[in-house]
Amino acid sequence: MPMILVTGGAGYIGSHAARALRRQGLEVLIFDDLSRGHREAIPQGCRFEDGDLGRPGDVLRVFQQYPIDAVMHFAGLSLVGESMREPARYYQHNVGEAALLVKTALQHEVDRFIFSSSCSVYGQPQRIPMDEEHPCSPISPYGRSKRTVELLLEDCRRAHGLRYINLRYFNACGASLDGRLGESHQPETHLIPCILQAARRDRPVHIFGNDYDTPDGTCIRDYIHVEDLATGHLVALERLHENDVGECFNLGTGKGLSVLEVIEETRRVTGLAVPSKQAPRRPGDPAMLVCDPSRARRQLSWKPRHSDLTTILQSAWAWENDRRY
Repeated sequence: MPMILVTGGAGYIGSHAARALRRQGLEVLIFDDLSRGHREAIPQGCRFEDGDLGRPGDVLRVFQQYPIDAVMHFAGLSLVGESMREPARYYQHNVGEAALLVKTALQHEVDRFIFSSSCSVYGQPQRIPMDEEHPCSPISPYGRSKRTVELLLEDCRRAHGLRYINLRYFNACGASLDGRLGESHQPETHLIPCILQAARRDRPVHIFGNDYDTPDGTCIRDYIHVEDLATGHLVALERLHENDVGECFNLGTGKGLSVLEVIEETRRVTGLAVPSKQAPRRPGDPAMLVCDPSRARRQLSWKPRHSDLTTILQSAWAWENDRRY
């Protein structure tokens, strides 16, 4: 059977998407060097190739050996702060490796590509909520690398007929509802696991800035459950099967929650005190990032099912207390 190539499929979002593909009866090939992913996160039934997207021979090998029908590209570096310190590394991994992947795919007549993009391509919001027509002015090397790949795909569509969909995530969070897959980063920088780890270890969680122009002074974000993101990839793949498209879609809820609201709900869900400590703002953190998901709802028939904050926290808390990797 034709296969879906999932790069970074041993990582957080990629593993959830790979498992969703398998549940649909699709053949899945995971390509990952396990530098930030986990072998234990590879879903049952998926084939696995340990390889480096920076090595042309590794990339060529999988296209020569397997009947790949489409690509879902999750692999890459994703820490904004790290990208500010090491911009060349981020461009090398996120842009250079994506270019090699796309080039090799097209050489093997694989013309369907789903890209794991980010709301960071928008930069400082000019309006809230942010739809796909919002200007793209990313403010970090990470965001600029994501936007550069989007432009690469657009150019390859013009030159070679590449069919692609960019999925711009807002704040991915939560764990699989059966507790088998979850978030496991080293170091951990995402708010919800940081809060839960602080709660479990009875240490304060840092609040980076309390003087933003928001109702309680803390940053507001749009939190989307990782299982809803996985579903978004399924419907995007279906759209690529049925249409000759080059499109971008926001994946989020359209609702914003502040850092203090997340901490307060964490206290309720866990029954723990969850102490906090004020810290200076981090460079490049906008006060508010909330998406307009109406295009995905209208054109993909996609809407979040598990992204209420209570479900997100309950699933993530269960994962933190029974980690598998």
